[in-house]
Amino acid sequence: MKAAWLVGGAVLALCSSLVVAQSAPTDLLPPGFEDPAPTPTPSPAPSATPSSGATPPSRSGEIVQPIPDQPAESSSSNSTSLDLSRLPTLEQLENMSTDELDELLGLKPKFDIPPAARRSTERAGVISTAEGGLPGASLARQPAALVRAALAGTQSPLVSRWGHILLRRALASRLAAPEGMDPIEFATLRVRALNAMGEYAVARALVQDIDTANYSPALVDAAIDAYVGTADIVGACPAVRLVDTDREDPQWNMLAGICNAYAGEATRAQNDLRRLQSRGQGETIDVLFAQRFAGAAGDGRRAVTIEWDGVEQITPWRFAMANALGEPIPEDLMEGLGPQLLKSAALTPALGAAERSDAADIAAQSGIFSATAMVDLYSQVFADGGEDSEAYRRASRLREAYVGSDPSTRLRAIRDVWGDGGDFGYGRRVLTAYAAARLPADDALDHEAGELIASMLTAGLDRDAMRWSGIVDEGSLGWALLALAAPTRSEAVTDGELDSFVDADESGRQRKSRMFLAGLAGLERVGSGEIDEYSGRLSMSLGGQTRWTRAIDAAANAGNPALVAILAGLGMQGDSWDRMTARHLFHIVSALRRVGLEAEARMIAAEAVARA
Repeated sequence: MKAAWLVGGAVLALCSSLVVAQSAPTDLLPPGFEDPAPTPTPSPAPSATPSSGATPPSRSGEIVQPIPDQPAESSSSNSTSLDLSRLPTLEQLENMSTDELDELLGLKPKFDIPPAARRSTERAGVISTAEGGLPGASLARQPAALVRAALAGTQSPLVSRWGHILLRRALASRLAAPEGMDPIEFATLRVRALNAMGEYAVARALVQDIDTANYSPALVDAAIDAYVGTADIVGACPAVRLVDTDREDPQWNMLAGICNAYAGEATRAQNDLRRLQSRGQGETIDVLFAQRFAGAAGDGRRAVTIEWDGVEQITPWRFAMANALGEPIPEDLMEGLGPQLLKSAALTPALGAAERSDAADIAAQSGIFSATAMVDLYSQVFADGGEDSEAYRRASRLREAYVGSDPSTRLRAIRDVWGDGGDFGYGRRVLTAYAAARLPADDALDHEAGELIASMLTAGLDRDAMRWSGIVDEGSLGWALLALAAPTRSEAVTDGELDSFVDADESGRQRKSRMFLAGLAGLERVGSGEIDEYSGRLSMSLGGQTRWTRAIDAAANAGNPALVAILAGLGMQGDSWDRMTARHLFHIVSALRRVGLEAEARMIAAEAVARA
């Protein structure tokens, strides 16, 4: 009977298909572009008719109670008209929690901020146009079904660092929802996409720009993922305590217990968490973490010991709780962290600089960390000392890359920093971007020019890279990167220059040559005759239409940078550049150039050649 007095939540179900870059002209957009049927609007409850009875005149300073139209009914009449059968029994009232009693009596708060401070949901976001965000009305008149499909289909990280940076900028901008789409649904889709990219801090900032009273159950779920991803457990409490959902899973119940403890109900919280443990709801270590976190809010001094015996993997919940509580994670479990948790580790302030540096490579390679952020992190590693650690030795070599006595010494230091990057070696190129830019353009260093230029371009240092234009050999990697990255280029790449690069290309299946041709075509820096000739020579095609290519071309023709950025992100999903095709790259680069995002187009094209 208790449930009869509680208000249930609604579950928002969103279905989408995972979309990755394809090796053939495959339809990329999920089905279902038809507009949903409108939902009926509930009619307002009838309000009582104002009394027409006259109010007696009052003298100055008096407070006069209006006279009722009808005489008060007798107490016996009232008692017979009330339905007492629905009232809970005394035993039921005793067993109700504080929240249940508040809801029963209509006392449960719906807002956590005063009326004067409440914000509109019309344009939610973090970056305004003045701060570099995209125009707020960019998507307002775009098809809601198309925007919904593109955002819902973005469910995994992007292969491109610069593509990631562009998509993050678009998702974090203060944008109005497309006409016909609820602003909260629009925000939910953006937060989910940011979480999938590993941008938990940006996702958290986006949900914090929306008043908790406006959250939907789906936005609550996305917000919790963002808070857990940033190890900000208590930050999720307003949503957990104020928004009605029908979640009863172990993580939700553990969060509810923690939030109750920090709301002053420590005893109730510990009882609820012990009940979870005794009933076997949730893994033991997860509940122990919740008990220990909740215990920090109360007056009790109950010790909770975290036992890692039998734990085979680290989940986002365990990783967040361990970092928030300062609980060391066993080394064997840390070695098995996946890419998403490594991105969280790089952003977690509770970890030391040396620990974060181990995960910084993937964060930089993905586009989460800038070159400046990487240098700041390793500066802290060097300041903290610890000569025996690998992170400190790398920080020392990075310092030598800046202050070495001569260019050759600095170049050797840069190569040492690159040397042990492993699967995330491109992140080390991000780390050395500014050190590479400080090297003089010298014939004595031309054997490393390609990698140095690639390093500079990870930070967008195209003008520094162009100093090497007179040093690099025609047909070399460095020459190809400059041909794509040059801010201005008056002459098209010739047939002979292309031939030199293709002949010297030693990459598997000549993927660098394919990406180079696609990038030049997208930037309109090569003639149509060369495109046809070398497409046949490299067994590739830039033609072929799919729903995705038609959509991104139409967005470019309409001059809409926000929609182009979102569709470009949709087409760049994958775990490596092997998943990206020349056809995709051509349409992405071409569309970005046509909507005024040529700088991003140049950097994506150059990155494709450097990493293919």
